[in-house]
Amino acid sequence: MIKEISVHELKAMLDKKEDFQLIDVREPYENDEMNMHGLLIPMGDVIRELDKILKDKKVVIHCKSGVRSANVVAYLQEKYGMQNLYNLKGGIIAWMSAFPKG
Repeated sequence: MIKEISVHELKAMLDKKEDFQLIDVREPYENDEMNMHGLLIPMGDVIRELDKILKDKKVVIHCKSGVRSANVVAYLQEKYGMQNLYNLKGGIIAWMSAFPKG
């Protein structure tokens, strides 16, 4: 079972300037359309860039709707035992719905 956080929980973390890593697993063109200033590692590059994903901090992974990021979290948990990963429930769509001005 993967851990998830809501967009409101993420907003609170950002507002409090918590120390965590935000990773966007969308494609570069999607990131150009709406950027939450996380580290861009497209889903297809996650394994190749695994060393960029922090192991000692909370890591929030997001995509457009939360499906790709949930798959990435589940895979990394299962294959590499990473337990510090959280999926952003609803992804960018939920973020934009809750916070229309970004």
